[in-house]
Amino acid sequence: MSTETSGDLGRLKQSVGKHMIRYVGAFAPYLGTKARGSYIYDDTGRAILDFCSGQMCATLGHNHPAVTEAIEQSCRDVVHLFSGVLSPPVLRLAEELGAILPAGLQKMMFMSTGSESNEAALRIAKLKTGGFEVLALTGSWHGITAGASSSTYNGGRSGYGPPSVGTLSIPGPNSYRCPIKHCRDKCDMTCLDVGFGLYDSQSVGAPAAVIVEPIQSSAGIIVPPDGYFTKLKALCDERGLLLIFDEAQTGLGRLGSNFAFEQLGVVPDILTLSKTLGNGVPMAATVTSDEIEEECFEKHFLFYTSHLSDPLPAAVGLAVLRVLRDENLAARAAEMGRYFMDGLRALQQRYECIGDVRGRGLLIGLEIVKDRESRHPDRALAHKVQRACLEMGLVLHAVRADSQSSVRLAPPLTVAKAELDEGIGIMDAAFRQSL
Repeated sequence: MSTETSGDLGRLKQSVGKHMIRYVGAFAPYLGTKARGSYIYDDTGRAILDFCSGQMCATLGHNHPAVTEAIEQSCRDVVHLFSGVLSPPVLRLAEELGAILPAGLQKMMFMSTGSESNEAALRIAKLKTGGFEVLALTGSWHGITAGASSSTYNGGRSGYGPPSVGTLSIPGPNSYRCPIKHCRDKCDMTCLDVGFGLYDSQSVGAPAAVIVEPIQSSAGIIVPPDGYFTKLKALCDERGLLLIFDEAQTGLGRLGSNFAFEQLGVVPDILTLSKTLGNGVPMAATVTSDEIEEECFEKHFLFYTSHLSDPLPAAVGLAVLRVLRDENLAARAAEMGRYFMDGLRALQQRYECIGDVRGRGLLIGLEIVKDRESRHPDRALAHKVQRACLEMGLVLHAVRADSQSSVRLAPPLTVAKAELDEGIGIMDAAFRQSL
């Protein structure tokens, strides 16, 4: 429990409306005062099971001892330096990350957020190719800064002025809700052919990159079909487009492997990591090949912020990699994901409104529908279930886009079977109450 008194906490809650810019709609109706493992604790001391892993970041669980120890040690050693000065934690992190990456992904830089890592990736791609055309999938979420938001098609586009010149979308491979009304339940990748046909008809001959998530999380956990990324890479190579994988949510164990691309048979030209690298501390990386880095250096590549190569988050990232390795958490995520998926599919059998259960490892989505034949989305029910779960002590996330009706589930990789059972029990009661 927080050392704050109940009176202090009550006063602070009253100050929300007075001082806070509302950047994500309404704030949660509670204050988070403590977090441990799979739970967060509110201002009344209530334990709330967190199946969002703190916005998909805390893959080791909240306040993992190795993370807090790394922070404490860094506070005794060095927290922040001029960005051009490297420190031992940064270089150790680079060595250990490089050791689990293929030979084609060995040059890296470290920053604070996923948006920044994607901005750096896009700048590298544009400088390397000399082009400016960037393709992304409908349903994508790559960040909120200028370049990243221009390639984000899952919301937040209206009212902020024109996107970056040259940004284009192609249909995302959603077989449950086929964007080109072609498939039902089995994507044959016609959407990919259609998308590149549209690109070819619009291109002005300035190809730069395609940026994609291996699983589209904010779109409702959309899993592309087998062979999709192999075909995508071939289409990119034919046109001189670099392939960027945004593994903000899929990297470092969550899908049952160190990186999602290991399951796809494709090595991207540029890889971005964020959320899962810092376990709640702002930490991100952009990784590319020796060849691309060398050419960009010769062309005077510039990407500069006040917190590039910060020692403290690098020390945390190093701790995260070591825990993932020592506790074999990628394999554990695969095992626990299968157990969780079985429980969720049993739940699906009880409730007609759960139209689909999909995902990989411990990144799972439920599609909430009015009925399974029409598949009409029931966004109101998805949010009603989310609210009911919170009242009963479970955090999950209903996606925000108006056209979506999915619930995302991403427990920490350290979650226990008993905690998964607890969460399924709460969801069962929430569906029963909400219908």
